[in-house]
Amino acid sequence: MSTASRELLDAVSGIARRAGEEILEVYEGGEILTTAKADDSPLTVADLRAHRLIEDELQALTPEIPVLSEESATTPFGERARWQRYWLVDPLDGTKEFVSRNGQFTVNIALIEAHAPVLGVVHVPVRDTSYQGIPGMGAWRSAAAAAAVAIRVSAHSANPVRVVGSRSHRGDSLDAFLARLGPHELVPVGSSLKFCMVAEGAADVYPRLGPTSEWDTAAAHAVVLGAGGGVETLEGAALRYNTRAEVLNPFFVVFGPTDRDWLALLR
Repeated sequence: MSTASRELLDAVSGIARRAGEEILEVYEGGEILTTAKADDSPLTVADLRAHRLIEDELQALTPEIPVLSEESATTPFGERARWQRYWLVDPLDGTKEFVSRNGQFTVNIALIEAHAPVLGVVHVPVRDTSYQGIPGMGAWRSAAAAAAVAIRVSAHSANPVRVVGSRSHRGDSLDAFLARLGPHELVPVGSSLKFCMVAEGAADVYPRLGPTSEWDTAAAHAVVLGAGGGVETLEGAALRYNTRAEVLNPFFVVFGPTDRDWLALLR
């Protein structure tokens, strides 16, 4: 039985919001200094401050559940393969957007059980807005101190189809998909906000034909599922977590409406 609940979701949302406040202190300060991680992706003091807060507060909230964060992803697969459930965290998703100060970065916290997200929170610090989801129960959007509002994917594709794509990554595969799709509007967006736009019905589809890590997607994956949408690999299987040593996801598509064969358009 899943441990996900609205009470736990609210507690995690508070943690994500406090992490967002840590990030904003850096964002609204002076020059943002970056260092390069092993994969050449940027790292800032904001990433580390958010990571420390989230890890400390999750361990206090649920001491029995381990935490896997992008900024401390050193747990050997032999150990984490035994985890029945764990927190999967990206303290600052969209560091490039953060450094360029375009506001399109998020805090991502997901609870994974049996290789699937069962609870997720995506917090947008500059908007003080959170997207929350529990698959099978629902999805919500809350702004500042306002009450949460239920969100749902679109029942039908718009005309032209509303496509969200990565602001930082675009390749020939996406162009080929768009050519097969026909009339469309492509909106470039950073971080896990692309998932959230599908979840709240502001976009129809997000094809991801480039590399992502599991902590990039898990929280927003839960939001999309809670909102009635789908996240599938190009083979039509559910996106799964913690099944191998590598933490890279296969290519996938996020969709709300089911009135088009999205996978056929991607093959």
